[in-house]
Amino acid sequence: MKKIVHFLVLLVIAQTLLAQQKVSLAGKWQFRIDRNDEGIDKSWYTTSIGDETVRLPGTMCENGKGDDITLKTQWTGSLYDSSFYFNPAMEKYRKLDNLKLPFFLTPNKHYVGVAWYQREIDIPEEWYGKPLSLFLERAHIQTMVWIDNKFMGNIMSMNTPHFYFLSSYLKPGKHRLTIRIDNRLKTTIDPGQNSHSVTDQTQGNWNGIVGRIELQSRPQVHLEHISVFPDLKNRLAKVSFFVRNETGKSYKGNIVLSAKSFNASDPQTIDPITAPFTSDSLVKQIDIALPLNDKMQLWSEFSPTLYKLTVSLKSGEATDVRDVEFGMREIKIEGRGIYVNGIRTMMRGTVENCDFPLTGYAPMDRASWEAIFRKCKSYGLNAMRFHSYCPPEAAFEAADRVGIYLQPEGPSWPNHSTSLGQGKPIDAYLMDETIRMTSEYGNHASFVMLAAGNEPRGNWVAWVGKFVDYWKAKDSRRIYTGASVGGSWAWQPKNQFHVKAGARGLNWDKTRPESMSDFRQNIDTVKQPFISHETGQWCAFPDFTEIPKYTGVKRAKNFELFQENLADNDMADMSRKFLMASGKLQLLCYKHDLEKLYRTPDYAGFYLLGLNDYSGQGTALVGVLNVFWQEKGYVDSLSYRRFCNTTVPLVRMEKFVFNNNETLKAGVEVAHYGASDLKEATIRWKVSDANGNVVEEGSLPKQTIPAGSRLALGNISMDLSKITAPAKLNLQVAIDGTSYANDWNFWVYPTTITDNTKGILVCHELDEAAQKVLAKGGKVLLLAAGKVEYGKEVVQYYQPVFWNTSWFKMRPPHTTGAYIDNSHPIFQNFVTDDWGDLQWWELLNKAQTMQLTDFPKGFHPLVQPIDTWFINRKLGMLFEAQVGKGKIVVCSMDLDNDLENRPVARQLRYSILNYMQSKAFKPQNNVAISTIEDIFRKTAEKVKTYSKDVPDELKKGTR
Repeated sequence: MKKIVHFLVLLVIAQTLLAQQKVSLAGKWQFRIDRNDEGIDKSWYTTSIGDETVRLPGTMCENGKGDDITLKTQWTGSLYDSSFYFNPAMEKYRKLDNLKLPFFLTPNKHYVGVAWYQREIDIPEEWYGKPLSLFLERAHIQTMVWIDNKFMGNIMSMNTPHFYFLSSYLKPGKHRLTIRIDNRLKTTIDPGQNSHSVTDQTQGNWNGIVGRIELQSRPQVHLEHISVFPDLKNRLAKVSFFVRNETGKSYKGNIVLSAKSFNASDPQTIDPITAPFTSDSLVKQIDIALPLNDKMQLWSEFSPTLYKLTVSLKSGEATDVRDVEFGMREIKIEGRGIYVNGIRTMMRGTVENCDFPLTGYAPMDRASWEAIFRKCKSYGLNAMRFHSYCPPEAAFEAADRVGIYLQPEGPSWPNHSTSLGQGKPIDAYLMDETIRMTSEYGNHASFVMLAAGNEPRGNWVAWVGKFVDYWKAKDSRRIYTGASVGGSWAWQPKNQFHVKAGARGLNWDKTRPESMSDFRQNIDTVKQPFISHETGQWCAFPDFTEIPKYTGVKRAKNFELFQENLADNDMADMSRKFLMASGKLQLLCYKHDLEKLYRTPDYAGFYLLGLNDYSGQGTALVGVLNVFWQEKGYVDSLSYRRFCNTTVPLVRMEKFVFNNNETLKAGVEVAHYGASDLKEATIRWKVSDANGNVVEEGSLPKQTIPAGSRLALGNISMDLSKITAPAKLNLQVAIDGTSYANDWNFWVYPTTITDNTKGILVCHELDEAAQKVLAKGGKVLLLAAGKVEYGKEVVQYYQPVFWNTSWFKMRPPHTTGAYIDNSHPIFQNFVTDDWGDLQWWELLNKAQTMQLTDFPKGFHPLVQPIDTWFINRKLGMLFEAQVGKGKIVVCSMDLDNDLENRPVARQLRYSILNYMQSKAFKPQNNVAISTIEDIFRKTAEKVKTYSKDVPDELKKGTR
């Protein structure tokens, strides 16, 4: 015991000495822009580069350096909608003093080119004769380094530290350190202009160094590249590392390995082992197996226990000590399942797009990433895919502690300005860069998956096949896929698992909502695990209260433009209502999209796009959280986890709208990917009314639910004849003794109702007869379905805008839900919230909208489709108006056809007519009859996007 204590004391002393062998270079640096790239030719490194300064770590933009934004700024990224530059309505936003770009967030400054950074460094006396190095964490993109007048080399890595070996015999004292940074794609590496590692759609193509900047000293005999390979079966941590001997002489010494779990409730200390070594060459590889005791602790999403391995080298007077964190974790594939430590898991992830508006780059501190990962976990997620980039080490450290599975990617979307597998520089760069990534971050337990990048073009299938083969043979600590791709990309036969679209989404534009279907026919022929690529992409309306939060290097000029445009179209007061109504539809779509996936046998997982918003590519507001990972107000994590979690109760129902002469039938299932079986579980169900009163309830027989399973549990049946009035009901299924519960709204309508049209002219055109009734002070119900001209250019489905209409060149749908003025008495006999819940499907899907742009200021319809925020047309599907002495209700929803089989339409018609018979029928707005007539005779100007190029998803054929 005394020996162990003595060893630990010496270890602490050694680590303290080691900590002193670093000198931070953070602070003020001289700075100079090299716009003409003349600094090398003119030997700027030989003298002071000038009096201008910046602070590092940081970017040029953070330091207020670079060019002001103009209409001529050359962005890094594709623009598929250039109407901003030509549309007369956008003219005021093209003026330099009011410049507001709709495509993405606007940086305060922009610069692509060469910049030089310089400062004086001081080499301590005690470092003389020791190996010295310069450590630059997260430099972008290529660095060149000079000490005084001597060139130290150049490095080009977007994801890993730039590590320069300096001379061992650099004299103590002051020296001039000069760094040249080039962020041009043409002169460094072009990974694809939309790659999230470089594009202005996300973080931006910045110039600078944003992580640690240090001078480092090591003993002449020291440790390098320590890798830990967990062997769970044999309870071993297999440690591989290199001893670097710069003495030029043979050296003998000892290696001591020790480990201790440090974040568990019951930390385990591993007895140290000692192994002798002899070093006769510059670099020698050493492999040692460290036995773990019978209480070996595993790392997973459920229990992210970490060990700290300490490797100590003692050779003569030279001592080197290195600490490495690792987790005892294995990830394997069996059939179409992914197993972590032998337990089948479902990867429930979101895509992280490197969208950080305050700094313009990914956080470099662990605390920020821990907050993000804990937010993800609170929403039921356990994984994250980094789209065409790799995060800094702080992200891996945080994920290790929180228990999140990570899929970083090579920093490339090799498509729009380059291609893969055709001999271009990106081929070698991607291979080299992923090797650097695994060398730097490979010990992290959270690093479980790797891809080369996103959606390539070229001869890419063969290239990624070789990529996967290389990594399968090289490193078994993770699983590999060639590229994350959309549905129209080719299959990759060498993949261990697939991240691919084609088995995601809803078809509510074609069929009524149900929960019977799943994706099994889409993946039945796939032999490897299938993870859905970018599930969702359902949009919500912008949250303009978010604008003041952009206090860093990027401003939400796009949001400002959308907000002003909404006000110009007389709807400034509707922004919050639009956000909430569209957000609830967005949430509903995510719920049904994910539940369909959960219902699918052997589905290995999904990556949402996304849990939070994406600020680029036209502004894609696809998150239930904003870009800052904050709630928007229409859902919280507790509600979200009901349908996105380790364990999710499910039902299979043919529909969600019933007549009261029918029977509710639901098959109950559960998807369970927890840490252990749920033994003798009791499943309880109940149906409640809108006030929370239980209408009927029951339970299913007890049964054990195995971990890693999707299981049918039984059936629910309920006679609906007792529901005599229109009702919104809620079916909940819960697992007793757990927090796992899920629920679904459904609607029941009386089978027989009688319309009262007395004193009301029901018509389909604003013809002479209708005008006469109005002129005499009468009442008119104008059912205009299929008759609308001014507004028919707006295509509406019962699902929100996908991604956004700008990026996808006005591909339908153009609306993102509808706001319903449900407090209005016209809905007295029609049960509805203030948004279009599922019962509205038969009324809204593919129904015509009316454009009300020319209606009086302040006029708002009763049912208002929410237009794409790029145009903000005032739209309506149901409105009332005073027309002279008369009163009119106009509806573009179909309230005529097949009412026997369309109970929602039948009930809304009944409610409208009852309202028109009542004393409450008092329209507040006077509208000229000619204005209403324009709905049926005026033609709107076609929306032009001008750009000829289109996104890959709109191109035909297989890529």
